[in-house]
Amino acid sequence: MAYFLCLNLFSTSAFSSLSESFFMVKGAALFLQQSGSTQGPKTPTHHKLAGDLPQHLQIMFKILRSEDRIKLAVRLESGWTERVRYMVVIYTNGHQDTEENIVLGMDFTDKDSKDCSIGMVLPLWSDTNIHLDGDGGFSVNTAGRSHVFKPVSVQAMWSALQVLHKACEVSRRYNYFPGGIALTWMAFYESCVTSEQSCVNEWNVMTDLETTRPDSPTMFVDRPTERERTECLIKAKLRNIMTFQDLENITSKEIRNELEQHMSCNLSEYKEFIDNEMLLILGQMDKATLIFDHVYLGSEWNASNLEELRDCGVGYILNVTREIDNFFPGMFSYLNVRVYDEEATDLLAHWNDTYNFIVKAKKNNSKCLVHCKMGVSRSASTVIAYAMKEYGWSLEKAYNFVKQKRNIAQPNAAFMRQLAEYEGILDASKQRHNKLWRPGTDEEGSDDLQASGHSTGGEETPVLREDEAWGGCGASPCRGMGLEMDTLEEEDEEEAKKEEAEMAALAQTSGNSSGKKAVEEGERMEESRLGLANLNTNNSNRLAAKRSCPAAFDVS
Repeated sequence: MAYFLCLNLFSTSAFSSLSESFFMVKGAALFLQQSGSTQGPKTPTHHKLAGDLPQHLQIMFKILRSEDRIKLAVRLESGWTERVRYMVVIYTNGHQDTEENIVLGMDFTDKDSKDCSIGMVLPLWSDTNIHLDGDGGFSVNTAGRSHVFKPVSVQAMWSALQVLHKACEVSRRYNYFPGGIALTWMAFYESCVTSEQSCVNEWNVMTDLETTRPDSPTMFVDRPTERERTECLIKAKLRNIMTFQDLENITSKEIRNELEQHMSCNLSEYKEFIDNEMLLILGQMDKATLIFDHVYLGSEWNASNLEELRDCGVGYILNVTREIDNFFPGMFSYLNVRVYDEEATDLLAHWNDTYNFIVKAKKNNSKCLVHCKMGVSRSASTVIAYAMKEYGWSLEKAYNFVKQKRNIAQPNAAFMRQLAEYEGILDASKQRHNKLWRPGTDEEGSDDLQASGHSTGGEETPVLREDEAWGGCGASPCRGMGLEMDTLEEEDEEEAKKEEAEMAALAQTSGNSSGKKAVEEGERMEESRLGLANLNTNNSNRLAAKRSCPAAFDVS
């Protein structure tokens, strides 16, 4: 049954109250879109079956900007007993005076909490797709992101699907896309993401992971079963045995027999569990590789080994996989790059975010573990990209450095091509520091590079010497040729403008000047033209020499 309610909402940015009307079903409130007229205070209408939703809505509105409105609020299932979560669709009028929608994930620590926080911000672009998951929920996919929502009732899910489909139709009609002028206001809410890490992880959870973390002990409603207690004891004893055994000269059966002696019981019914746990422990015994003082490169085994993470001083974990869960949400700061190790994967698009995440760990005097499934391709490529940007290294130098530290590191062919492209982007950014460029030249272009997330960071970029810039043969020869040719064309245009100005000045003064002065001016202009011709000849020779530079490193 649906209830029609009226709610007085008080804005924190203006001393006024707003009357908002909405329909409510169990776990959801569907607002009526209307003009936000300012009114005097009213007594809020409250239905006895409305529950905590009206009070929670009052708190949500305190977070919003004054120009934004809630279209829908849906309560979702949570893996935590006390936690209350809402999927909230909000809208506003954008720069084009058209409706723009985003989805916020809002968290309450419990139903009586007087505060809420934002744990997720999801823009609804023109490519947004919505799919039922067959398990009481639906997924929203847009711009490479995927989030799963499970409303607390069928009616709430129906309301959510209707509102989301209509919002997506608006986005498609006006072609909202990332990087455009639409939805720029969502940056305000992204800066307000303050939910604790476990809440953020729950918003980012994915249903089709291959490797997932075990349930937290606090999740058990009842006491552990006898089998669960036995398995916990097996894990502890098995790790201790394998630590002190020569694993090259012992079989899994011999380890199991020794385990039975330690536990004084028959473990035949746990054979499969013991074998799987052995593989897990073997993987975790292969330590993560220390690449830099603040960066480890490893596998899913390292990411699942809490003892190793603590011993290494890791506080940040960069998970570069689509198929592996975050094993310790709430204990570490996570960044997820949800991609597969495939030729079609665009890893380059994430390297600005991964760079900033590693830099954040370093600034906080912590260490960052970068991992994929095996620590070979995706995570290795990400660390190589970080080294190139942080230290100004060529692809060849960064690749060889990481390979020397972790010899199994081997980015796939597509990632190597993306690293070569990334090297070109970083090289282009370095050109603005080259002394051959005039002060102020190409400032707009360098700003564009920074805006797209490809500006150099970390240590100061070294300035190239003149002979290196024109004739050097580095790791990526001739990559800046297009920029240099553009600069020469700009210099020619400036010289031509100076020449025209001088001719105009000569024409104005010719009537008042003596013949001798006019002849001197003509001679001076002729010398200027000869000098310009010599400059163009020298520049052409320099470019020809640069083109003849052989490739020092081929990544194909």
